[in-house]
Amino acid sequence: MGYKKEEHFSPELTNRLRAHYEDILQLVGEDISREGLEKTPERVAKAMQFLTQGYEQDPEAILRSAMFSEECSEMVLVKDIELYSLCEHHMLPFFGKAHVAYIPRGYVVGLSKLARVVDVFARRLQVQERLTHQIVHCIDEVIQPLGVAVVIEARHMCMMMRGVQKQNSITTTSAFTGEFFKEETRMEFLKLITSKLN
Repeated sequence: MGYKKEEHFSPELTNRLRAHYEDILQLVGEDISREGLEKTPERVAKAMQFLTQGYEQDPEAILRSAMFSEECSEMVLVKDIELYSLCEHHMLPFFGKAHVAYIPRGYVVGLSKLARVVDVFARRLQVQERLTHQIVHCIDEVIQPLGVAVVIEARHMCMMMRGVQKQNSITTTSAFTGEFFKEETRMEFLKLITSKLN
């Protein structure tokens, strides 16, 4: 029995993107008829649709789908959420982890939804600074907590493999609302994301 991979991509968009990637490969000097590249334009067309699927998703609807009334006012933190995105300046990957926390005010959300919100915004052409603020703003708008905190740590291929070529550089961005502007609360959050709880 043969292997069949199940994927769902727009045939029209795949064909249009494939044609452009064929042109790009030829413009950089490649022979698109050679064996290793025969299916590359189509593969890249599908990969680009996957990597930018966040444009078709609604992060607010994701959060609203799992909101629950809960009399809890202690910090909720999901840390080390893996993220993969594309830099909008060079369309090269940046990747790392996000730490997302909020202090509930009458509502909590399913923990996996916080990770999904990170993915939705990451799966767009991005800059890390905007990505950080979009995650904060979305959570703040939908569940209206007492405060939201997001820190993202990422490595950018546009700095590592081209330009300044600094392979060990890590970019850290942060954004806060509400209670997290208070030094005590913010320091508790920062301590938690850097500690190892065993």
